[in-house]
Amino acid sequence: MSFVAGQYDAIVIGAGHAGCEAALAAARMGCNTLLLTINLDMVAFMPCNPSIGGPAKGHVVREIDALGGEMGRNIDKTFIQMRMLNTGKGPAVHALRAQADKFLYQQTMKETIESTSNLTLRQGMVEELIVEDGKCVGVETKTGAQYLAKAVVLTTGTYLRGKIIMGELMYESGPNNQQPSLKLSESLRKHGFELVRFKTGTPPRVHRDSIDFSKTEIQPGDEDPKFFSHETKSSDNEQLPCWLTYTSEDTHRIINDNLHRAPMFSGVIEGTGPRYCPSIEDKIVRFADKPKHQVFLEPEGKNTAEYYVQGLSTSMPEDVQLKILRSVPGLENVEMMRTGYAIEYDAVVPTQLWPTLESKAIEGLFTAGQINGTSGYEEAAAQGIMAGINAARKIQGQAPVILERSQAYIGVLIDDLVTKGTNEPYRLLTSRAEYRLLLRHDNADLRLTPIGYDIGLITEERYASFKHKVELVEQEMERLKTTKVKPEEAVQSMLAEAGSAPLVNGCDVMTLLRRPEVSYAHVEQLYPSTLELDDEMKEQVEIQIKYSGYIEKQLLQVERLRKMEKKLIPHDIDYDDVHGIASEAKQKLAKVRPLSIGQATRISGVSPADISILLVYLEHYNRVTAVKQSQGNEE
Repeated sequence: MSFVAGQYDAIVIGAGHAGCEAALAAARMGCNTLLLTINLDMVAFMPCNPSIGGPAKGHVVREIDALGGEMGRNIDKTFIQMRMLNTGKGPAVHALRAQADKFLYQQTMKETIESTSNLTLRQGMVEELIVEDGKCVGVETKTGAQYLAKAVVLTTGTYLRGKIIMGELMYESGPNNQQPSLKLSESLRKHGFELVRFKTGTPPRVHRDSIDFSKTEIQPGDEDPKFFSHETKSSDNEQLPCWLTYTSEDTHRIINDNLHRAPMFSGVIEGTGPRYCPSIEDKIVRFADKPKHQVFLEPEGKNTAEYYVQGLSTSMPEDVQLKILRSVPGLENVEMMRTGYAIEYDAVVPTQLWPTLESKAIEGLFTAGQINGTSGYEEAAAQGIMAGINAARKIQGQAPVILERSQAYIGVLIDDLVTKGTNEPYRLLTSRAEYRLLLRHDNADLRLTPIGYDIGLITEERYASFKHKVELVEQEMERLKTTKVKPEEAVQSMLAEAGSAPLVNGCDVMTLLRRPEVSYAHVEQLYPSTLELDDEMKEQVEIQIKYSGYIEKQLLQVERLRKMEKKLIPHDIDYDDVHGIASEAKQKLAKVRPLSIGQATRISGVSPADISILLVYLEHYNRVTAVKQSQGNEE
C-alpha cells in the first residue's frame, strides 16, 4: 500500500559519483533535497578502478571543483598516490591522476553528505516514477513510500536490470554483488523512454602478500604532488607505489585456448562494451600480433591487502581467471580475493535529453551518469553536478546553465551525448575537444569559477582568493611586458645555461620568455617579482605567454562558432515544413531538437547543405512570427 513519506524540492536517485554531486549541488543552492540509495554502505563506491583522473578525466575533475563540486576535494583528502601524466608534452594534455584509498573515499564523501544542510540521505529502492500531466512529481519505493518533489534526478549507474556474467555463470545483480534495480526500467519504458543494453567489466583483486614485487617495476607518486581542488594547498597523505608488469606468452595461450568459454565471444553477452577499456580477452583477439600488454598492480587502500589488477578486466570463468593471473610475471603464486566479472545494464538513449540533462518527454526529470551511456566516475560526476545545478535552477525559476564546448570538457561531454548519442559506453578523450588548448588542467578555475560563484556554489572567501590570483597574474604579465632586457653578461649566461641563442638586441622579458628553452624560473633569477606568486600563478603566467599566439587563434575560432550558437532554433519548429532537407536529416533534427544552428551542425546525418536550407527557412519563419506578433499587439 502506497503512502506519502515526505515532500522535497529535489530528489536524487542513486548515491554514486553522479548522485553525490547532484544532491550536494542542489542542496548547496538552497533546495531541500532527498538522496535515495539502495544501500547506505555504498555511497560513492568505486566498483572498478580505485582512481580518479587521467587524460581528459583529470581536466573534468578540476572543472567540477571550479564549479563548486566535491570530487576534487574528496580525492585530495583520500589519495594514496598522485601523479601528473604527460609532463613531457604540452600543457593541453597534462593530466593529474590519483590512486584513491577506496574505503576512505567512500567514508569521507558520506560524511560530507551527512553534514550538508538541506540534504537528507536515505536508504530505499525506487521502483516507480510518479508522473502527472507530463511532469515528474516524485518517486515510489519498493516499500510503497512515495516521495514528492518539484524535480527528480536519476543517477542509477549500472544497477538498472544489472546482470553479472562470469563464464557460464549469470545472475541478476548490481556491481560488487549489490541488489539490482529491476522494476525502474519498466517504469521508464512505460513513460516512453528508449533504453539500450550496455556492458562494462572489472578485473580480479589479489592479495598483496602473494605478489612477488621483485619481478615488477615500481611506479611511485610525484615527490611534490599537485592537487585536484583549487582549495587544496598542501597534503601530508602518505603515498603508496603502484607496480608494473606485463602479460606473457602463457597468458595469451591460456586465453586463446579458452575463448569458447568467454562470454564476449560465445554470444552470452548482449550489451555493447566500452571501446577504450576492453577486457583482456578482447585485447588478445583484437591485437593478436602484440606480444604483451601492460598490467598495473594498484593498492585499494592503506588498510587492506587487496590489489586491483588494472589491465586484466575479464568475464572469463573463475578457474580460467586464476590461470591467467598466475601466468603474469610476479603473480605466479598469487591468491585471488575477488573474481573479475562483466556487468550488463540498461541505459537511456541520451539524445532524449536537453543540454540541461532534463528529459524531453517528462518535465522535471533529469538523468546523469552511466544511465546516460557513459563510463567512468569522472564523466558521471560531471553530469551529476550539471543535473543538480539545472534541477535547482528550474525549481527556483532561474535560467539553466549550459556549458559550451569551448568553455569546458564538461560542455564537450554533454553536447556529445545529447547531440550525437552513443552506441557504446562513452569515454571522454582529449581528442574529442576541438579547443583543448583553451581547456587545460591549469586554467579550469579561470574558465568556470565565476559561473560557480554566480550560481551560489563558490563561497565569498574562495571567490576573493580567485580574484586575487587573477589580479596577480595580470600584474606579473604586465611587469614582464614592461621590463626591458639588454644583452649584458648575466642575461647571456642565463641563456647559455638554458640552451638558448644569445641575445643580439634588447627586448622585454615577455619576449625572452616566449623562447621555448627559457622558463619562468630562468627569468625569475635575473628579474625577481615583488609580488607574492605561488607555483600555480607562475605556471599560469608562463603558459599564457608561451602559448599566446595559439590561444588567440583558438579564441578566434570560438568566436566564429559562437555566432552559430547564437542562431537559436524555436522549440516548436516542424521539420516536415522545411522543404529540401534530406529525409535522414529531418528525422535526426526532429529527434534531437537542437537548440541552435551550432548544435544542429554537430548532428551526424545533417549535412552542410541541410544547414543552409534550415537557415533560409528560419529567416522566413522568424519574419512571419514577428509579423504575427506585431498584428497581435495592434489588436
